[in-house]
Amino acid sequence: MKELRYFYAPDALTTQQLPDEEANHVLRVLRLGEGDSLNITDGRGHLIEAIITQATRRECFYKIVKVEKHPPLWPRRVHLAVAPTKNIDRMEWLVEKATEIGVDRISFLDCLYSERRLIKIERLLKIAVAAMKQSHKFYLPQIDEMQPFDTFVKASRCGLRFIAHCYDDADLLLPDGTKPMLLEALRNKIADPNAATFTVLVGPEGDFSVDEVRQALHSGFTPVSLGHSRLRTETAALVAVHLMQLAQAD
Repeated sequence: MKELRYFYAPDALTTQQLPDEEANHVLRVLRLGEGDSLNITDGRGHLIEAIITQATRRECFYKIVKVEKHPPLWPRRVHLAVAPTKNIDRMEWLVEKATEIGVDRISFLDCLYSERRLIKIERLLKIAVAAMKQSHKFYLPQIDEMQPFDTFVKASRCGLRFIAHCYDDADLLLPDGTKPMLLEALRNKIADPNAATFTVLVGPEGDFSVDEVRQALHSGFTPVSLGHSRLRTETAALVAVHLMQLAQAD
């Protein structure tokens, strides 16, 4: 069975020309030409069936044959906010795997104990595009520039909001002295009419500072646990994405 390949063109419905990188793959790697079929997504839910009408050494033009609008694969928006690791390879891995599992938005936080203060969004977007195509999805996750932790938590934000941390201090827990597992917290509130978006904060190696956790709780975030094991940042972030999807599947 022939492998079904997807190509990404953010302006696919208007330009009818593949971006340079995709055109290079189509023409020089796959050696497709005039009359061959393409399956294109714009990353906004559209699947476009097209036929190549003109192929040069560097450019690939096409004619649209059919357009299908696909609904999102999950009912609620999944938003991960994470402090990037010093090793950027781990964040690239996280973006790839989170996109494959299913995420709508990834934000990067500059925290007190952050080991990295700068990220290159362009590189991460390319990884997200490749993961979207490989996993046959039609929505490209939004990836935000890094922002200060306090700016993020103070921003007006709808939906259910959680902060995953490792502290057991009484003032960093719920009023009843507990810190529920994320999956349990999601299941308990999933019927809430305001639960259109799930947002989970994951801290750097060494966790958020105590003051950051207090600030998040004061801003309406709920403290949660991701399990009894001590997890690396990228592992904890991926677990959070998976649990947000698992709660919706239930």
